[in-house]
Amino acid sequence: MRNDDYITRTEHPEARYRRRDPVVHAGPANRWNGPLDEGALSAFERDGFLWFEGFFSQDRMAPFFDELADMSRDEELLHSDGVIRDPKSGAVRSVFDMHRISPRFDELTRDARILGMVQQLLGGDVYIHQSRINDKYGFQGAGFDWHSDFETWHAEDGMPRMRAISASIMLTDNNEFNGPLMLIPGSHHEFVPCQGTTPEENWKSSLKAQEAGVPSQQNLQALVNRGGITAPKGPAGSLLLFECNVLHASNSNMSPWPRSNLFFVYNSVCNALEQPFAAENTRPSFLANRETPQPLELHDPYAAMR
Repeated sequence: MRNDDYITRTEHPEARYRRRDPVVHAGPANRWNGPLDEGALSAFERDGFLWFEGFFSQDRMAPFFDELADMSRDEELLHSDGVIRDPKSGAVRSVFDMHRISPRFDELTRDARILGMVQQLLGGDVYIHQSRINDKYGFQGAGFDWHSDFETWHAEDGMPRMRAISASIMLTDNNEFNGPLMLIPGSHHEFVPCQGTTPEENWKSSLKAQEAGVPSQQNLQALVNRGGITAPKGPAGSLLLFECNVLHASNSNMSPWPRSNLFFVYNSVCNALEQPFAAENTRPSFLANRETPQPLELHDPYAAMR
């Protein structure tokens, strides 16, 4: 029987407990091999995320909208399994595998500034575990319930350790009205086991409305009482890096303004997926990259301009 430090999806409620992996994986010898200083490293270790308002210029973001417009007219893509529809409106909710669909988005995964920070935090080479765009159209974009990404990736994809980071790039302005991402600072320090078994092919429903893998209200209350809730907000081009176990959610979009965020999930090459820990079958490759991890190489989009 496999050793499992993060047992979840149990029949009876289980108490939360301290994580059994470091938050910053770089050891003393290579802690400074990257762009983040001690203040940023300490903030990430304490809170579980880093926020960079206006990280990219809005001009840098503009070409991505042209590509998204082209995708919206691609009927074959829109009817593929990797496109998830809003459960109420039927509008596009998520598009997965963005780095495979588009060379432009693929290059962005290897942006030198982002990749340098991720490699520093994860202590070495990384690959893309998952990529997606989450869209919330004005007046109709549904929210996402509270969850830890790691709990899902561990249970349903077989990610063994907490050694992954999500980079969320705001393609539109994120404000208090259009359903920004909410996080519980410090919640990544504890693993919250979730109750209930994983339904067969759970991904077909969970990507529209998550039920399995949602922490209890008692655990959420305790963690919010301790750490509060924060919702980073800023203009298009802003960047959020968040640790795989930090609890997060978002409300529905009640405003007329769309909210579109791009997510790249970076996983350590030393943390390759195994068989799921709490599901019968693996999920599709657009949700969980099960190929032999190939380290990402830095890409400098301005090299040709020098």
